[in-house]
Amino acid sequence: MEESMEEEEGGSYEAMMDDQNHNNWEAAVDGFRQPPPPPPPPSSIPAREPPGGQLLAVSVDRKGPKEGLSMGPPPPPEANGVIMMLKSCDAAAAVTKAAPTPTPGSTININTSTSKFLMNVITIEDYKSTYWPKLDGAIDQLLTQSPGDYIPISYEQIYSCVYKCVCQQHSEQMYSDLIKKITNHLERVSKELQASPPDLYIERFNIALGQYMGALQSIVPLFIYMNKFYIETKLNRDLKDDLIKLFTEHVAEKHIYSLMPLLLEAQSTPFQVTPSTMANIVKGLYTLRPEWVQMAPTLFSKFIPNILPPAVESELSEYAAQDQKLQRELIQNGFMRGDQSRKRAGDELAYSGSSACASSRGYR
Repeated sequence: MEESMEEEEGGSYEAMMDDQNHNNWEAAVDGFRQPPPPPPPPSSIPAREPPGGQLLAVSVDRKGPKEGLSMGPPPPPEANGVIMMLKSCDAAAAVTKAAPTPTPGSTININTSTSKFLMNVITIEDYKSTYWPKLDGAIDQLLTQSPGDYIPISYEQIYSCVYKCVCQQHSEQMYSDLIKKITNHLERVSKELQASPPDLYIERFNIALGQYMGALQSIVPLFIYMNKFYIETKLNRDLKDDLIKLFTEHVAEKHIYSLMPLLLEAQSTPFQVTPSTMANIVKGLYTLRPEWVQMAPTLFSKFIPNILPPAVESELSEYAAQDQKLQRELIQNGFMRGDQSRKRAGDELAYSGSSACASSRGYR
């Protein structure tokens, strides 16, 4: 009884699946718009469906019956392949329509944020709020330090700040800030010199000049990348020359006509100003502007060679008289020439003449 019921149920299910597969096959062929293939001759029709057909039907229709049940004829491979390809294309088109198309603006924002994250972009706000304050503080300390003082700054950190700002295209802004910073400092120095009394004027000018030139020995190397990739390349100048020019314009030019008379007066009075101070100032003025030699050629010739024309034989007596005058002034100020007991008689004049010639040749 139970076996007969199973056979009836199995038969009805097989019949239903035969109709369904047959309808699917016809629909697939109609969709491909090709005429159905001609039926094979009767002698070639097998008595049973080959196992491969059942397996193919099971693998294609995953919601179909279990293995072992009879299936209808499979759809033609060509038509099934084309239909599956068309279905996959339709599915891809549907997914494309469903996904929002990115706008050009959103793509640019993503790339910008990514590149900023990868390259650590320094914006102009970052430069003004973070990087320049570090450079500003270091420059302040370098400009105001005394010779031999220890400055608690990290030269490596400052050098790295300059390098990063140059790489991020902030060289022009950094150069402008540096020039403005040093210009303001030199204007303050000039005002302090104007308020100095005459007896301290030369010494204070020497301190200001030496302090500034010493600061340049540290400032210029720290900004070497800006000098190489901006000032020399785009401005065709040199950072050290620009900074020396700033001192010339804002300090030396404003004080040269007050300073030179004091230097000439000090020259006429030996040791009123120490020789080292006189040498530093005269050499410094010549470095700033060589044309200033014309204001006092004799003064400059005592510290810089080849300022005056070469000595001539007709002027040797004049040179000897100048040398003897200098010796007398030194003796009057307490400077002795040492032990003269071993000198022979008559050597004094010969010594004076030879020393005068030697000193004259050295000055000239």
